[in-house]
Amino acid sequence: MQTFISDIIPKIQRYSQKLDDLTILTNQHWVVMDEIDKIKNVYIFRKNNELLISSNGEVEKGRWEYLGNNSLLIDKKDKSYLFKHGFFDENVLALKIDGREEYAFLVNENKYDGELNSFTRVIDFLNMTYLDPTIQKSLEKKYEFGRSIQIQKTSEEIEAEQKALEGLRGNDNIIFLFGVWAIIIYVALMLFG
Repeated sequence: MQTFISDIIPKIQRYSQKLDDLTILTNQHWVVMDEIDKIKNVYIFRKNNELLISSNGEVEKGRWEYLGNNSLLIDKKDKSYLFKHGFFDENVLALKIDGREEYAFLVNENKYDGELNSFTRVIDFLNMTYLDPTIQKSLEKKYEFGRSIQIQKTSEEIEAEQKALEGLRGNDNIIFLFGVWAIIIYVALMLFG
């Protein structure tokens, strides 16, 4: 697996999913950014921790395991590799080689069939998606406090909330007036009654 030195990963890491989100990782076809024009390597992480590695259609079976602490162990024929979390979303998986400042990049083939077929295109995609100034502002709002939240409400939602509040205020006024009348009647009964 070819690795790349990339300064974009630390810049976009706050937008990353956690590596332990196995629903995004498993049963996807992750194409390794190697010499993709010569050899197509596809990693399929299965839920039973089996790893299928296809090199131009020839399949090798291995194992994978999420070790916690943002670490992923990959066992191939004769070697085992320890990777750390670099960046992870539904499109791109960047795994940092443990002990080095290099990343292996994998692209979800189910999302981007053939479009992200080089390291340069992956970096451009990440720049456009996460660092473009116009997009970055909306992403910062979206990922506030580490999860996706709705920041802006539609005018219909605001209007409905205002009507509900006015209805409550009207009910409060009725309850207040009822309370005042109850006190007046009680005082009248005590004085005249």
